Amino acid sequence: MFTLSTRNQMGIGLALVSLMIITRGHHFASLHNLPDASWLIFFLAGVYLRSAWPLLGFLALGGWLDFAAYTWGGVSGFCLTPAYVFLLPAYTSLWLAGRWYAHRHQYALRTLMPLSLSMLTGLTLCELFSSGGFYFFSGRFESTTWAEFAERSIKYFPMYIESFLIYAGIAIVMHAAWVALRQQFNSSNTSAG
Repeated sequence: MFTLSTRNQMGIGLALVSLMIITRGHHFASLHNLPDASWLIFFLAGVYLRSAWPLLGFLALGGWLDFAAYTWGGVSGFCLTPAYVFLLPAYTSLWLAGRWYAHRHQYALRTLMPLSLSMLTGLTLCELFSSGGFYFFSGRFESTTWAEFAERSIKYFPMYIESFLIYAGIAIVMHAAWVALRQQFNSSNTSAG
């Protein structure tokens, strides 16, 4: 597992908090039509932040943002049902997938296989918990069947994957740039000494 200084973890944590505040769906501070980055935020928190406390913080922040959007932002409460509790294991699945990958990370091309595997596993579990929980336990659907749930997943899951991968691509480029700059800085310091 690669380790980051506490200062770097705090910077990443604050960036992730800002990203959640900016992108969490349709609340008072969101930019027009910017996709929700919550799924990637939980994954990256698992990758970069050593402690489990940020997981709890991000869960609380997401809940508070949803509550604020409903209470003060005029957003529909359609999704605020007893099934909302399924977001806890959904987001935790992404965090655990990120944590699993963090232990296998290497700055090499061979890291793409465990990265892809962790993303696929985290996304699939998150979809099953979040959408499955809502479909089967929200009370919004009269009759529920596994066939209809599969149809709905085929229709909506690709949109979540797309948003996740767009943000993940940006994060990967930022990570690679940060590593390259750090290596250049370290090599210039050793050659100057």
